[in-house]
Amino acid sequence: MAGGQNTEGDANPSQPAPDTTLADFGPVKKPKRNRYVLACATLASMTSVLLGYDVGVMSGASIYIQYDLINISDLQVALLVGTLSLYSLVGSAAGGWTSDWIGRRYTIVMAGAMFFVGSILMGFATNYAFLMVGRFVAGVGGGYALMIAPVYTAEVSPASSREFLTSFEKVFNSAGILLGYVSNYAFSKLPTHLGWRFMLGIGAIPSVFLVLFGLVMPESPRWLGMQGRLGDARKVLDKTFYSKKEYQQRLSDIKEAAGIPQDCNDDDIDVQKQSHGLGVWKELLVDPTPSVRHILICGIGINFFQRASGIDAFIYYSPGIFEEAGIKSSNGSSLLATVAVGFTKTVFNLVASFLLERIGRRPLLLSSVGGMVLSLTTLGFGLTMIDHHKSDKKPQWAVALSIAMVFANVSFFSIGMGPITGVYSSEIFPSRLRAQGTSMGELVNKVTSEVIATTFFMLYEAITMGGSFFLFAGIAAVAWVFFFVCLPETRTSEDMDVLYDSYIEWWSALKDKQKKDVSGENGGQIQMGGTVELEEHSSYGEVHPMLDPEADRSI
Repeated sequence: MAGGQNTEGDANPSQPAPDTTLADFGPVKKPKRNRYVLACATLASMTSVLLGYDVGVMSGASIYIQYDLINISDLQVALLVGTLSLYSLVGSAAGGWTSDWIGRRYTIVMAGAMFFVGSILMGFATNYAFLMVGRFVAGVGGGYALMIAPVYTAEVSPASSREFLTSFEKVFNSAGILLGYVSNYAFSKLPTHLGWRFMLGIGAIPSVFLVLFGLVMPESPRWLGMQGRLGDARKVLDKTFYSKKEYQQRLSDIKEAAGIPQDCNDDDIDVQKQSHGLGVWKELLVDPTPSVRHILICGIGINFFQRASGIDAFIYYSPGIFEEAGIKSSNGSSLLATVAVGFTKTVFNLVASFLLERIGRRPLLLSSVGGMVLSLTTLGFGLTMIDHHKSDKKPQWAVALSIAMVFANVSFFSIGMGPITGVYSSEIFPSRLRAQGTSMGELVNKVTSEVIATTFFMLYEAITMGGSFFLFAGIAAVAWVFFFVCLPETRTSEDMDVLYDSYIEWWSALKDKQKKDVSGENGGQIQMGGTVELEEHSSYGEVHPMLDPEADRSI
């Protein structure tokens, strides 16, 4: 490793540490994964299975619920399916306060306990109101899980593996959706009044394991430090950080955040509760700088288009889409096809975890959305051709094309648009604005999801199923243009102010800055070449660029 780095196993004590040069950002050996951190991140991310299961299982259970509770309307079924987004938003909003109060670990336990109660209530529901109460409790628990998984993982992970490990949340969420689809198919053979109850009630089982796992997990070192439990925080850091330099930096940041003097090494310290976020909303909404305004537009825009492009129609209503394409539900074939959709989504989310750093956010996002435009357009065409043949004999080429395009769209979404939205919106906000900025994006995301999930059945009744996907294709096309024009890459930190000060001309501003850097007008540093090397280094070492250098280390 270049001089000045003190990573264990790489430092050379026989050579003096020179001043930092461009060579310091050259290729370095990739450190081994810390198995303890991997285990902690995996257990935390498993909480995302809860919300994923609730999403997936309701897509099939709602069909049997309407058959069994014959007095409920299509609108009530749509509300049962779609309101999960709002319920989970309640849990996510409360999760920040709860995790600061009782800790990250016990928030995971609470999420599992609430989902257990909600699943039992839904499984034993005797009427629609009873069912909605259980849906609310489980949804709030799922919202807690959705919020706490990436927070806990980020706080126990070294910078070199943080992005890889935080992507686990999306993978496990997709795995939960897949399990919900499998549950639908497995219990579809039972009598109607029992089938949907088993589908919903069986979700209590994984929540029990998550509660037990939560009780044995270590607490987040940042939370321990904020409580003044510095000795306990050091014990966790000893197990999770293989680099002494990063260990010291993380401990220093924890002390600074908790208001503890840097020279204090006591195990227990009385700390004062600090107020956060004063003036943040004013800076975001009332009097934003051009850079902050651009960041806010990007953060809200990517969250809006992620849901407005119609992914919730595939997640919640895939059995109906397959039926429209010609796959009958009487023998469970549409539910089996839905299981394949869940499997596809999980696999491509896993692939995306490895591609985010290798390819970058912007190229992967544009490729993903471009593929979605093509697949949605083709799906709309195929379903329209099927709809024009009212007889039982549907054109087999259109059936095959429509089914293929369902899988294609889910694949394109899961490899780019799905996982990148959360990563991108968290990276672009500076640390002082990140909590409020990302929460605004999440609010837009959940409200849009609620609208799509609740109104989809009314939409396709008004303009046909094929017409609905033509509409989603148009929205995805607008999204591609928005992303191409407004969203720069985020993997370099030193150019972020330039990128977001310039709105749609960000690429020209970046090009001008790089020319100045090469010519030496900005301090004589060759930033253009250094930027590329820094990106490679950030995947392996301790430099993890976000909007500002302090943002990542202070998570």
